[in-house]
Amino acid sequence: MLTFAHPWLFLLVLLPWLVRKLLPTHHERKAAVRVPFLQRLSRLAGLQPGSEVAVARRPFSQWLMLGAAWVLVVTAIARPQWLGEPIIKELSMRDLMVAVDLSGSMEAQDFTDSEGNSVDRLTAVKQVLDEFFARRDGDRVGLILFGSAAFVQVPFTDDLNVVRELLSEAQIRMLGPRTMLGDAMGLAINLFERSEVDERVLIALTDGNDTGSLVPPERAAEIARDNGVVVHTVAIGDPAAVGEQALDEKTLEIIATTTGGDYFHANDRNELEEIYDHLDQINPRQVETQSYRPLTELYDWPLAAAMLVSLLYIMFLETRLRILNRQLDETMIQETVN
Repeated sequence: MLTFAHPWLFLLVLLPWLVRKLLPTHHERKAAVRVPFLQRLSRLAGLQPGSEVAVARRPFSQWLMLGAAWVLVVTAIARPQWLGEPIIKELSMRDLMVAVDLSGSMEAQDFTDSEGNSVDRLTAVKQVLDEFFARRDGDRVGLILFGSAAFVQVPFTDDLNVVRELLSEAQIRMLGPRTMLGDAMGLAINLFERSEVDERVLIALTDGNDTGSLVPPERAAEIARDNGVVVHTVAIGDPAAVGEQALDEKTLEIIATTTGGDYFHANDRNELEEIYDHLDQINPRQVETQSYRPLTELYDWPLAAAMLVSLLYIMFLETRLRILNRQLDETMIQETVN
């Protein structure tokens, strides 16, 4: 749809007419030129010279050209714009952080891949998380990896391809053999403090127990609750394991209960997929839509048209003058011969 940013400027179209009406006409006296071939010129021009005062008048074509050029210039000043169709943009209303355990126990090969082959726990987690991230259109997603230390692999971003790519590059023990779940939660809370959305979700996935975090997981859960962060805990592996590989299900349940989240346990790939399907249901994608209509400036078109009109008129005058000069020369030559 065509619109104008300043339509009131079209009043300037009347400005030349007002100037002509209100201001006095310009008068200028010039000495007459006496030429010996005046009669010849009069005959060629089809005019009869007289003794009265001559008043120069603009031809109609010149008035037409000037008027068209002025209207085009005023149109450009009024800033014509093309208002495009509405464009709807979806804004994420949820920040989703996933914390993945890379401790040594994740190398246990008690899971299967999508083809049924035996793989380690981390490989199965990567495959299922990759599918989970692929469905997160509209969310901002972040990734924390933790072992003997916690590290932000990907801060919050809506570029899901980056998250999936960097997740695929994660390796077991790359951050040490231990499990610092509490530190990973504390790091996630710090990232959520910069978030401006209402819904904040952390999914913490581990197959062991916390082995020396500076912030105990229970305390980290209380801080997360106070900051409006919901933590869903996912335990994988054998709950009967002992030592550093022991699965502390009680602590994971406390974390989830404290923050208003859910606790899940996965013994194989199928259960892990069911967990993420369930998370899709309890945390549906929420977006805020914004609609706007793009504006395209068109002022250059009438400006270009005004220049084109002026150039065409000048070319017309130049062509007409050359034709008249040629006719005059031919007539004078003919009369000279005669």
